[in-house]
Amino acid sequence: MTVAQLTLPTAQVSYDAPIEAELERLVELFALQPTLAAAYPLRWLAVQIFEGDEGLLAEVTAAGGPSLSAEITASMQRLQARYGEDLDITLVDQRYRFVHALAGKVLTRPGSVHDLTMSDRVDKVLTNRFLGVPFFFAMMWLVFKLTTDVAGPFVDWVDGVINGPISNWVIGLLGVLGLAGTWVESLLVGAVLAGVGGVLVFVPVLFALYFALAVLEDSGYMARAAFVMDRFMHRLGLHGKSFLPMIVGFGCTVPAIYATRTLDSPRDRLLTGLLVPFMSCSARLPVYVLVATIFFPAQAGLVIFGLYLTGVVMAIVIGMLLQKTLFRNQPPSPFVLELPPYRIPAWRTVWVQMWSRTASFVQKAWTIIFATSIVIWLLLAIPVRGAGQFAQAEMDQSAFALLARGVSPIFAPLGFGNWQSSGALTTGFVAKEVVVTTMLQTYHLDGGEAEGAVPTTFIEDVTGIFTSFGTAVVDALKVIPQMVGLNLGAAEDEEEFVPEGLATAIQANFAASSGGHAGLAALAFLVFVLLYTPCMVATAAARHEFGPRWIWVSIVGQFGVAWLAALIVFQGGRLLGLG
Repeated sequence: MTVAQLTLPTAQVSYDAPIEAELERLVELFALQPTLAAAYPLRWLAVQIFEGDEGLLAEVTAAGGPSLSAEITASMQRLQARYGEDLDITLVDQRYRFVHALAGKVLTRPGSVHDLTMSDRVDKVLTNRFLGVPFFFAMMWLVFKLTTDVAGPFVDWVDGVINGPISNWVIGLLGVLGLAGTWVESLLVGAVLAGVGGVLVFVPVLFALYFALAVLEDSGYMARAAFVMDRFMHRLGLHGKSFLPMIVGFGCTVPAIYATRTLDSPRDRLLTGLLVPFMSCSARLPVYVLVATIFFPAQAGLVIFGLYLTGVVMAIVIGMLLQKTLFRNQPPSPFVLELPPYRIPAWRTVWVQMWSRTASFVQKAWTIIFATSIVIWLLLAIPVRGAGQFAQAEMDQSAFALLARGVSPIFAPLGFGNWQSSGALTTGFVAKEVVVTTMLQTYHLDGGEAEGAVPTTFIEDVTGIFTSFGTAVVDALKVIPQMVGLNLGAAEDEEEFVPEGLATAIQANFAASSGGHAGLAALAFLVFVLLYTPCMVATAAARHEFGPRWIWVSIVGQFGVAWLAALIVFQGGRLLGLG
């Protein structure tokens, strides 16, 4: 017998007897319709109808009329009443059982056929009902320790390079061109370096965050995280698959909103899209690091982790409210997820993800943030009170200060009603990184700290850049063992990347606007930044996906939630005697 003559048996999936009986009944009815019998395998057509194929159902109804449609509906109702769940889930479950039984008959593994694979053993722990959630939060804790503690020495290095050699080179070049002390120097140093450079300082933090997320994703753990969080997502009226766009939201809200397209149900896409902005995107991270380093230096990592956790909890609370109100009559769709095998991350893939995402952030710094920094500089340079040439001491009399004071009463009950913070939050709608840019520009001090500094040559600056980078690498390596409780000698006398004068000015300003409760006001400020309306790019993406009506629900709703949460933190803390 040749290969062409060989006939292999066809394996037909066998379902439970009640399902088989209804399938046979539909096949007999379909056989009475010549157009259906000529166009489709009738058993396959019956299965597709049971699984909810609306296109085929319409075609069958057109061929057989209302009587055939009524018979189909009766069959589906009988089966749903028997199995108590959607028919498509029942059929998929039984097909998996059939395949599993068939594989068990023909597949022989070394040793016992009942031996668990290594992936199965790991999943017994990582997806365990009781251990899976604590492990997930432990992994998130390590991610944020990596982004704060390990990346810290590199943040200091970038800050030292920008505010040291690069600033010196710019000022020196302007001196050669005869532009020292002019508005050009103020623009380049006070706007570009203070604004864009102040955001670029946080590139190591984002690099570390994207590294951790890429490793977790490429190792196969992210799918387990969705499985583990499925129980919580059901409280929101969603399923674990919706958790994946939310994980993406930790990087950037824009791709997270577009990632909702992977969800089958329009209801799930909309509800997930409304909750995604509560996931703290990486653009907010520079704000957290700056404020937490100034007000909570010893607990900065814990504060930042708490903010990320607060975003998740708030998404759960808002999701439960939406499920009981706007989405109360819309049941969630079923959840089926195939877990990929565990594997060692491909470092090339990890590097590509790290680089592309960080490069997107840098590109934003040189476009949106650059333009916004110049606009803020211009508004700060336009005096609206008094006359004469503008000086840094007159910054509170600038056009920017006047506009910011117009919205500051909104934030006064929250403890940060000063014009600098109000202006930063307003410009933060352009991009959340701009909050840092605005604060660095509005709190800008004279360069008195540089007085007495020893001039350096170009060669000394370049040498210092490389030697300080080596020091940062060593300090970061010393921090890693501390993440698991080992202390091998951390860096001593480490400099803070926030200049002392700037930190003092921000602390004094928050203390004045909060009646002496600067710490509470700073924490309320961070909570507001976490929860309030996302950037204009994310807003445009949401409008494109969900329409103008829902985007206004998102904008107004998130601002209200952020305001109320910050009010509770500040005023509640005052009542409890905290501060």
